[in-house]
Amino acid sequence: MVLVQVGRVLKEAKQLGFEDRQIAKFLNSNEVAIRRLRKEADVIPFVKQIDTVAAEFPAFTNYLYITYNADSNDVDFNDNGVMVLGSGVYRIGSSVEFDWCAVRAIRTLRENGFKTIMINYNPETVSTDYDEADRLYFETINLERVLDIYELEKSAGVLISMGGQTSNNIALHLHRQNVKILGTSPLMIDSAENRYKFSRMLDNIGVDQPAWKELTSFAEAEDFADKVGYPVLVRPSYVLSGAAMNTVYTKDDLMSYLSQAVDVSPDYPVVITKYIENAKEIEMDAVAKDGELIMHVVAEHVENAGVHSGDATLIVPPQDLDKETVKRIVEATAKIGKALDVTGPYNIQFIAKNNEIKVIECNVRASRSFPFNSKVVGTDMIEMATKVIMGLPVTPYPGEKLPDDYCAIKVPQFSFSRLSGADPVLGVEMASTGEVACFGHNKYEAYLKSLISTGFQMPKKNILLSIGSYKEKVELLPSIKKLYELGYSLFATAGTADFIQEHGIQKTSILCFQGLQN
Repeated sequence: MVLVQVGRVLKEAKQLGFEDRQIAKFLNSNEVAIRRLRKEADVIPFVKQIDTVAAEFPAFTNYLYITYNADSNDVDFNDNGVMVLGSGVYRIGSSVEFDWCAVRAIRTLRENGFKTIMINYNPETVSTDYDEADRLYFETINLERVLDIYELEKSAGVLISMGGQTSNNIALHLHRQNVKILGTSPLMIDSAENRYKFSRMLDNIGVDQPAWKELTSFAEAEDFADKVGYPVLVRPSYVLSGAAMNTVYTKDDLMSYLSQAVDVSPDYPVVITKYIENAKEIEMDAVAKDGELIMHVVAEHVENAGVHSGDATLIVPPQDLDKETVKRIVEATAKIGKALDVTGPYNIQFIAKNNEIKVIECNVRASRSFPFNSKVVGTDMIEMATKVIMGLPVTPYPGEKLPDDYCAIKVPQFSFSRLSGADPVLGVEMASTGEVACFGHNKYEAYLKSLISTGFQMPKKNILLSIGSYKEKVELLPSIKKLYELGYSLFATAGTADFIQEHGIQKTSILCFQGLQN
């Protein structure tokens, strides 16, 4: 009798739109307990088709949703399809790149005879085209919705590694509810996402990383920063696009940054690491099968480490990396893949300085550079990853050297010009809202094409130069001389002006703006 009454109340709450986790909050319980109670009371949702023909005749579209305001299902559940979790809404850090990965996964599955189920809730995406998957659910990608659809469809398994951080974040929760996760184990995903576990694993396998410490108190963080020296990097776990990740240069800033990091992800630990200045950042996209590396693409960042990988300019193949550096990166990638027993896609970010490499982080999922790298090398990395996950035969990427006169560069697109008061300084948190990739016979041609494509205006007459360190001034001197020879009027801040004049460029072509130094 009590269960009947509980069921009546739960059903009414669900029909009004309350989620399990909201009900759990009101009852000081948890989402899983409420779900168990709801199922015991036989309060389960129904699957309905979106009516696209205004009820003039029965709808047979593939647009599906789940609801509690119904008493029957519009579809049968005989396919036992493979579920692919999409990328959700388009926003900074999770955009069309992840949708491309999800769509390529769906198409690969269908080409190989698998029935497919797509869950996504963004009508802008290709993955929500009605004919891309056998079943398309317009639903939020969270634990409750995925579990409901998984159980209704009696799915053969869930592919979570294509939808970016949105789907990765619920991997462990799904695993604990006995959902069959295809590909890398959620326990291993957690070992990569959890900063403390990942750092400890790197120490165990002998892969170098910046000095680090898990935070348990502000005093410990302060002691660590004093010991290794500022700047330091504060990094929460399970976040997208570097949210609440901050480079801290002073003791005064440390407390506010730590509180921000905890606000974003209070359930997961925060790690503080030594920030290495003037280092090169390198991106690695890879595919592994049972921990064995079968394909990899190394991409070089133009900007120094400290700029988020989503905001960085990527060059493939690398143009200015030492062969020994690349070799060490590949070896470290293989070690990490084996330690995490990766089956499917993964992405690692490295920093290199003086031919020494250190790991920044690893994402056991497709990254936003997978589409770009696949295009550049002419091999679909997502198709390969999907086949590996499903146990289909694959031919390892031969790793043949790309032509010497072949280069591709991906340049970020920003919206600073449209946002009043925006600070256009890049940092460890992502800010770009798009990107453009172009090919060229060398890095200069490819970069120029890409830059112009983002709306960059080539200077016609005047150029202002403000260059930092002496080393950077020396590095840019040949380019400055070329600009001068091409007839540009050069303007410079005081220190830069003195340096240029000392190196033979006519004094009359340099104007010094003292005010810019303040």
